[in-house]
Amino acid sequence: MSACKTLVRSSISFFQFQTRSSYRRSFSFHISSNFFSFRPLPLLSLNPAFRIEPCRDPSRRYGSTQGAISLETSEEMAVPRVAVESPEEKSKDTVEELLYNKDDVSKLMKMERRPDTECLGHQERWFPYFDKVKAGNMYLGSSEILEAVTPYIMDSRKERFRHAVKNRTYSVCLVVEGLSDFGNVSATFRSADALGIQSVHVVACDSSKRYRENRHVSMGAEKWLDIELWDSVHECFKVLKSRGYRIATTHLGMDTVSVYDMDWSCPTAIVVGNELRGISDEALGSSDLHCSIPMKGMVDSFNVSVAAGLLMHHAVCDRTSRLGCHGDLTSEENRILLAEFSLRHNDNAIRIAQEYAERKIAELKSKI
Repeated sequence: MSACKTLVRSSISFFQFQTRSSYRRSFSFHISSNFFSFRPLPLLSLNPAFRIEPCRDPSRRYGSTQGAISLETSEEMAVPRVAVESPEEKSKDTVEELLYNKDDVSKLMKMERRPDTECLGHQERWFPYFDKVKAGNMYLGSSEILEAVTPYIMDSRKERFRHAVKNRTYSVCLVVEGLSDFGNVSATFRSADALGIQSVHVVACDSSKRYRENRHVSMGAEKWLDIELWDSVHECFKVLKSRGYRIATTHLGMDTVSVYDMDWSCPTAIVVGNELRGISDEALGSSDLHCSIPMKGMVDSFNVSVAAGLLMHHAVCDRTSRLGCHGDLTSEENRILLAEFSLRHNDNAIRIAQEYAERKIAELKSKI
């Protein structure tokens, strides 16, 4: 009896399949006859890869043409995928290596810098660069650097440079003192770059503790910052004060001022200290004021990189509310820093500038 039922079900299924098949064939013939009664479009007829199959059910649905192409390419053509590294990922200079080699740090900065011993004088604020860089046997100005290098930089990259430089300032700088976790140092660099703080100072990092797993926390931010290394707090603070900065150390005490009550339009160096010991006694004694971020919870401190990020962010917000914007470079300083970024963009930029200088020398000689 069960065999008979199975036979009946099979017959019914086969009859339904035949009915659907015959309907599909008639539908296909009807569409095909109607379709080919019209003259095909030239675009379709000239493209051998384009086929119209009205009765073919797609085996896979895609959310986009790009998704369909990528899947088909990977499955049928087996094209190997190549990872493209950004310039920051290619760089062999990690934050840790930079902090132990002053020569490597100085090589990051291309335009000629003012000497550390130069006092501020009658200038309103500090700007570290002269409008010149040595290219071969001659000096080039920022305008010449931009003329030589920018044709080799993508438009999107140039626009990003212009946007970053427009929002940069030297009126606020960050000082990290005695940090032992290079992940924290890298994180402060990344926050400084993101918030437009161009100048960062590192005082005597603790070499007894190294965290090599945090090498890429900075995401290459150190490439776009002006990093200065100091062996002592005394040396660092002396130079910063000669440049017109007031020194604000983060510390909880009787004379501590809330960061919300400070005027950040005044040139200020924010100092954060070691993860465990905090700011050193020497730094506290040499600073102009002590400041803190008001706490609302049960703990009385932030992670040092978080504290640095909050302080810089509040400085940016306060300056924007008081001055209308955070970035305060003059048009000349803007052009110089833009030339600096263009030279840092690629290792070949200096060579391109030198070739430009050689062509200018040749042109001058030909006119004599």
